[in-house]
Amino acid sequence: MIFGLRPVIEAIHAGKEIEKLLIQNGLQGELASELKTIARKKGLPFVFVPVEKLNGITRRNHQGVVCILSPIAYQPLDMLLPGLFEQGKIPFLMVLDHITDVRNMGAIARSAECAGAHAIILPSRGSAQLNADAIKTSAGALHKIPVCREDNLRRAIKFMKESGLRIFACTEKGELPYHKADFSMPAALVMGSEEKGISSDCLEMADSRIQIPLHGEIASLNVSVAAGIILFEAARQRN
Repeated sequence: MIFGLRPVIEAIHAGKEIEKLLIQNGLQGELASELKTIARKKGLPFVFVPVEKLNGITRRNHQGVVCILSPIAYQPLDMLLPGLFEQGKIPFLMVLDHITDVRNMGAIARSAECAGAHAIILPSRGSAQLNADAIKTSAGALHKIPVCREDNLRRAIKFMKESGLRIFACTEKGELPYHKADFSMPAALVMGSEEKGISSDCLEMADSRIQIPLHGEIASLNVSVAAGIILFEAARQRN
């Protein structure tokens, strides 16, 4: 964690991986304007918070900003995906649309790494922090599987489609049972948030909407469990 306007700006310029910026509501001044401009230009995730929030994090002179560093290094999707093709691999990517629970995030990363997925794609805002709890739940998988953080998930999905990937969206309203989907081709699997599912913007980009048939009275599965089921069906087909 870094706090103070100048230290945070220098950390960004130095290329530190930023998980989130907390900026005080109404913060003014030359350095504050510079920080906001840099954050927007680089697409860094930031939120405006009351000063009480910052004071609760540190009693040091934070100058209205606290920066939470990421324990992992993110990779750009537009470099990672072409690299997979150049290596002769058939890409299989996980797209997590605003998964907010840290432990679900870690559990999905663990299953994805074990099943041989090549990367995880997250939105830069609105997802669970990849913090120590997420890494612990992932059993270290978040240090092994590449993670891409994208400003615009819809644009990222469009890039994957244009690169030849088939987009599978897992939704309880899907028409195709997951075991009948063809995961042997270059593909991406989209999983939605615990509460809202996949956003309409991402859902309409999907080539296929798949579902896991349920036979009990409960209408849905935990997202990490659902992801694990489909990941290992994909692994079975691809191997």
